[in-house]
Amino acid sequence: MPTRRALLALAGAAPLAPALAPFPARAQEAWPARPVTVLVPFVAGGPSDIVARAAANRMGQSIGQPVVVENRPGANGEVAARVAMRAAPDGHTLMVGSIGVWAINAALRPNLGYDPVKDFTPLVLAVTTPNVLVVNRDHPARDVAGLIGWLKESGGRASYSTSGVGSSDQLTTELFKLRTGTEITHVPYTGGAAAATDLIAGNVSLSFQNLGTVAGHIEGGRLRALMVTSERPHPVLPGVPTAEQAGLRDFVVTSWQSFMAPAGMAPPLRDRVAAALRDSLLHAETRAALERIGFDVVPTTPDAYRSFQEAEIARWREVIRAARIVA
Repeated sequence: MPTRRALLALAGAAPLAPALAPFPARAQEAWPARPVTVLVPFVAGGPSDIVARAAANRMGQSIGQPVVVENRPGANGEVAARVAMRAAPDGHTLMVGSIGVWAINAALRPNLGYDPVKDFTPLVLAVTTPNVLVVNRDHPARDVAGLIGWLKESGGRASYSTSGVGSSDQLTTELFKLRTGTEITHVPYTGGAAAATDLIAGNVSLSFQNLGTVAGHIEGGRLRALMVTSERPHPVLPGVPTAEQAGLRDFVVTSWQSFMAPAGMAPPLRDRVAAALRDSLLHAETRAALERIGFDVVPTTPDAYRSFQEAEIARWREVIRAARIVA
């Protein structure tokens, strides 16, 4: 989509980051003493990458050193996390990650190769975006109540598409099933775009997708939005009700991106890096570019983010247990 290409162009092509130096040589250096590396656990072009490059471009200008984005995809974030957790906590290696990397993985995978709480220093919760309950434009349901009635009449034959096992869209749908007493078969795909495409084709019944993934399809009439999982109606979809307005209590769900640093960062340095990230995200151009593609820019303090993260891990662990989801 043009907005995404424009945002990537804003950051420019990122060179490979320099190799990490041993911890003792770096721990005492002032910040920033050299370029800062931001590790992204997914391929270029996805939400984590977009947020990283948007923040990196402005942050590099403000701190007087290049901020280099390096994509390290693999194992749903574990490859990048293992690199980041072993880096020196000197502010020169940061990592951006999603709800999956920093919350769902910990609740879903008992043998995860990193601890998203103990192995990392929290910096900022950067952006959130709600999920949207969407159906094919030819689906008979016109609202959430109609969909629930249709699901209960379908006798378990309905299906839902997601971007993969353990994704926020799967967990949102499983929470929906628990709250409504409905049965819907999970059909995982390799990403949100593929999940939306098969829904448009009528091969599945419904999907909870990130707003940025389906906003264009809704606007183009290819999908019908029944509700958003944000606390308030979203400006991108002003006529679509929230979950509470649609009759579902305590159903505020957001997908989110946040920045972390290796564990052990000194509080004064942590606060300085976090402030630089917040200033970059709240810069008028950066904020506008992110909001155009459906992100809500909400940079927090480190302590506020850590409290939010721990609550998210606990929440999704309960949903995973109740729905018997296995990685």
